[in-house]
Amino acid sequence: MAVKSGAPWWAHLMMYAGGVTMVVAGTTAGIAQYALHTANNTIEQEDIINNRGEMDVENIEGPLNILVLGIDKQGDSTRSDTMIMVHINKELTEVSMVSLPRDLYVEIPDCGPDWGNNTCMQKLNHAASISDDWDVTRANVVDTIYNLTGVEFHIGATVDFNGFMDLVDLVGEIELCPWHEITSIHGENRTFPEGCNYYNKEEALDLIRQRYPWDEPEDYEKGLWGDYGRQAMQQQAIKALIKELKADGYATDPTRLNEVLEGLEGKLTLDLPDGLTAIDLALNLRDLNPEDITSIRVPATSQETDVGSSEVIAEGEQQIAADALWRALQEDTMTEWIAQYPEWVKQTGSNTGATTEEPAGEDASTEATTD
Repeated sequence: MAVKSGAPWWAHLMMYAGGVTMVVAGTTAGIAQYALHTANNTIEQEDIINNRGEMDVENIEGPLNILVLGIDKQGDSTRSDTMIMVHINKELTEVSMVSLPRDLYVEIPDCGPDWGNNTCMQKLNHAASISDDWDVTRANVVDTIYNLTGVEFHIGATVDFNGFMDLVDLVGEIELCPWHEITSIHGENRTFPEGCNYYNKEEALDLIRQRYPWDEPEDYEKGLWGDYGRQAMQQQAIKALIKELKADGYATDPTRLNEVLEGLEGKLTLDLPDGLTAIDLALNLRDLNPEDITSIRVPATSQETDVGSSEVIAEGEQQIAADALWRALQEDTMTEWIAQYPEWVKQTGSNTGATTEEPAGEDASTEATTD
C-alpha cells in the first residue's frame, strides 16, 4: 500500500490544474465555478512538452504524466532548479511523484557553448544552465528528461515559488515551525528559533530558502538534511498560506478570491493538450488528495564523477529498478513497482509541522549545486 508523502509545495500546488483548487476547495459551487472560470483566463499557457503522450480531452481519464519544472527567476534569466514527474493512474485516484535529483549524472543533449553545444555527461542541473534564454534551457531540460526516461508527458507546468510567496502579503504573516534553531546564511543576520512562530513575507522567504543550515545530526536521522530540509519548510509554507487565506475569507468572497487568482498570474504556467482547459482538468482531478501523494526517489547513490559528487544510477540492481520505474510511469504500473521496490519509496511522518522523511536506498543525498 502506498504511503502518504510529505509532498513539497509545488506538488500541493499542481495537483488541481496548476493550483487552482488550492483556492476553491471548500467553497460553494458558484464561487468555485467563478474561480475556475477566472483562473482559466489568468493562468498563462506555455509550450513545455516536446514529446506529448496521447490524451482523450473529451473523456478525461488516466494515466496522466505531468512534468513539473520549478523555476528560479533572477533578472532576465529563468532557470529550472526542480524537476518532478507526477503520475496519476487510469482511474484518477492515485498519485505518484518522482523527484529527479539535480545532481543526477545523465547525458545532456546540449551542454552549452563551452562544450561546443555537444552532448556530454553532466549533472542534470547543468541542462538548465546553458543559456539565459528560457526557451533554450527549457527545451534542453525536457529533452534530457525524455532521453533518460522515455516517459511521454501529457501535461507540463512551471512554478515560480519565490513569486508565489508574494501572496503572503495578502494575509500579512504565516506560521512556520523549524524543528531546531537555524541562522540565516543569506546575509540577513536572522536567527529562526525552534518551534512555531509567525513570519512576514521577507522572513518566511528567507527561512524557506535555507539549505545548508539543515546539517545537524537529527536532520540526517530524519532524512531532512540540506535540500530535503528546505523542501520540508517549503511544504509548511504552502500549507500555512492556504490556511491563512481560508481563515481570512479569500476562499468564499469572489472579490477577495480574485485577488488570489490575480496573484497567481505570472507564477504558474501550464502546457495543456489542444482542447483541454484548466477548468476541465481541475474538475476531473477534484477528488485527488494532495496529502496522499506517494513520493519516490530515483534509484541512485552518491558517487564521485568527472564533474564532482553526483547521484549515479549504478549498473546492476539500481539500473534495473530505474528502467522498471520509467516503464511503470509509461505503462501505469506504479502500484506494482512500489510493491517490488519499497526501498525507494519515501516514508513520512510529522514533527511540529515538519515532514520527516526517511531516506531510501543506500544513500539519499541529493545536495543541490546551486542555492
